[in-house]
Amino acid sequence: MISQDIVEWGKPLQQAVRETPTPTGTEVLVKVKYCGICHSDVHIRDGYFDLRGGRKFQMSERGMRLPITMGHEPYGTVVAGGPQAGPLPVGEDRLVFPWTGCGQCDRCLEGMDNWCPAPRYIGVQAAGGYADHVLVPHPRYLIDAQGIDPSFAPILACSGLTTYSAARKLMPCKPQDWIVVMGAGGLGLMAVAMLKAMGHERIAVCEIDESKWSAARDMGALEIFNPLHEDTQRKLQALPGGVWGVMDLVGAQSTANLGIAALRKGGRYVVVGLFGGEIPVSLVTMAQRAITLQGSYVGSLQELREVVVLAQTGKLQHIPTATCSMDQISEVLDRLKAGTVLGRVVAQI
Repeated sequence: MISQDIVEWGKPLQQAVRETPTPTGTEVLVKVKYCGICHSDVHIRDGYFDLRGGRKFQMSERGMRLPITMGHEPYGTVVAGGPQAGPLPVGEDRLVFPWTGCGQCDRCLEGMDNWCPAPRYIGVQAAGGYADHVLVPHPRYLIDAQGIDPSFAPILACSGLTTYSAARKLMPCKPQDWIVVMGAGGLGLMAVAMLKAMGHERIAVCEIDESKWSAARDMGALEIFNPLHEDTQRKLQALPGGVWGVMDLVGAQSTANLGIAALRKGGRYVVVGLFGGEIPVSLVTMAQRAITLQGSYVGSLQELREVVVLAQTGKLQHIPTATCSMDQISEVLDRLKAGTVLGRVVAQI
């Protein structure tokens, strides 16, 4: 088996060659065809998420041991299964749900593996899809994505799922209520496409890189603002009917302050991005404005099934997606870190 591994934190990925794993128990072996390259892998490769204030969330304290193979958006062909895996669609392609847990706790038994206190996420704590084979702990994590372009399907497991789960936290609201998306990177463009697929009409985007504005409009954004401009907060607050919801795909102090300030009374702010930072929150103002501040991290297995259906029915518009080879993954991570990628990049394994 060939893979691209983190061997040293903060350094380029290195190719590794090892024996192809043999599935045991309920495990399923998948031959990877494509794997999405996610911006969160930039932080993981660095070895930490910046909490600001001099604090860091170290991946070594989250169960990651080097060397490790990243890649949490694998899509490929079912090859074999362990003795307890049961009947399998051997020879058929499947999308992999990567946010797997211990399988035993209440959260996992409820189908909320992504909330497991002892996660075994594929591509984080467990070997992922930056390899020609990946082990999946149970066949229930395999989703039939038939009818979806196989070079687009992988990003549904993270970008698609993450934005869908976050959008649901903004519901219920009227299609005419304004929702603001912070950021027009791969996740931000997917958020706009997802909101449109869910029937939402009024979407505004805040993005500092004006070269990405055209793509945001193509996805369905009606208004676009540069958050660095002094009058942006006033313009957001002046949107007809006010801002009902903010989906922050950046997760920085500046985007949080802007997004929360823009909310009308009763509005909701959902943070997804992991750029890092802290914000002071006035509890009096929070109560008087009756606003909701909520975090959202990836999503559940059932939510991914719902995302796949949206894509299969043609409601979910494709965001700009390019492909690369496996040995170019590290270079793509560098470009993601520099902010020069439009949309998403998927590695063809």
